[in-house]
Amino acid sequence: MTERVVLAYSGGLDTSVAIGWIGEVTGAEVIAVAVDVGQDGEDLEVIRDRAMACGAVEAEVADARDEFADGYCLPALKADALYMDRYPLVSALSRPVIVKHLVAAAKKHNATIVAHGCTGKGNDQVRFEVGITNLAPELTCIAPVRDYAMTRDMAIEFAERMNLPIDASKKSPFSIDQNVWGRAVETGFLEDIWNAPTPAVYSYTQDPSVPREPDEVVISFVAGAPVAIDGKPVTMLQAIQQLNARAGAQGVGRLDMVEDRLVGIKSREVYEAPGAIALITARAELANVTVERDLARFARGVAQRWSELVYDGLWFSPLKRALDGFIDDVNSTVTGDIRMTLHGGRAVVSGRRSDESLYDFSLATYDTGDTFDQSLAKGFVDIWGLPSKISALRDERQGRSLG
Repeated sequence: MTERVVLAYSGGLDTSVAIGWIGEVTGAEVIAVAVDVGQDGEDLEVIRDRAMACGAVEAEVADARDEFADGYCLPALKADALYMDRYPLVSALSRPVIVKHLVAAAKKHNATIVAHGCTGKGNDQVRFEVGITNLAPELTCIAPVRDYAMTRDMAIEFAERMNLPIDASKKSPFSIDQNVWGRAVETGFLEDIWNAPTPAVYSYTQDPSVPREPDEVVISFVAGAPVAIDGKPVTMLQAIQQLNARAGAQGVGRLDMVEDRLVGIKSREVYEAPGAIALITARAELANVTVERDLARFARGVAQRWSELVYDGLWFSPLKRALDGFIDDVNSTVTGDIRMTLHGGRAVVSGRRSDESLYDFSLATYDTGDTFDQSLAKGFVDIWGLPSKISALRDERQGRSLG
């Protein structure tokens, strides 16, 4: 029986060429699998037809937008997930859902190998291959660009020689990956980290410096999940899409950063994530109102570790699954409404309300009606500072300087 390879297929030059390339190098039949995670690309049936025309023996397409939003973006939102405190895991979140569809196709078609179009110096090779072998340890992985030295020039020559139905002349100056959670742009002149992004870099967001009227929005949450915008019910996917449009129109969600890649190098990335940043900002502020202090402090460390695990391709790891349980518990009280103003590239919270609120006006106020007994504070301060006071007295006796 001829060996079969399942290929993660985007419809672009590299993966279209990879279909025939893999066949020539390995003699295997190729099944192409394309997954829609809200990247707003070509119609799925057009992509399927192209895969078949490029030599695939079968091509599967999946509309996974709701699956991606509910099963991957929502957990990231609940986790307050920002890698290096800035990046909302745009590409990293989409890889596990694509992996699930690749593994399912491999089992369906009795394939023993899964292929992807990643290079050998990025994070995605790790995310794909670790995820695939976590779900199906019996599968092996190949990457034509990495393993068979398939350069872009070679890919163009192959496409022209094989008369593949793809325009190899269309070359973006950037490497772009996008989905409903955001957009990632790298390479080209951005590799010089002194160069500023030009307007051509951006697609999801408008120039935040252009004068325009602010946009006020009310986002309602139940247990950390957005359920309504301005009082109208929404799914998670709809919440992201609507805020991509509204926050993006105000220039919200632009990020320009040098990040630490898993493979050990630093990389300059420009991101656009208007809906993600607006939602993360809103949920985090609601959590400030509804989550107890020590739980909130611990959750901040969990958010950082969760983000690192997902960034590093460990979505299916035991630690990540265990942290999911903690995060769900933290979000059990994150229910209520957040009012925020979208304007000038910022999403600014201006109002909060919740039946789960821990904010007590009578304790917080400095005006008439204050119920906080300030007479208790002096003794509290004395006892709270006692351990460090005793230590300071000891150091003074020993002649150690504290200044």
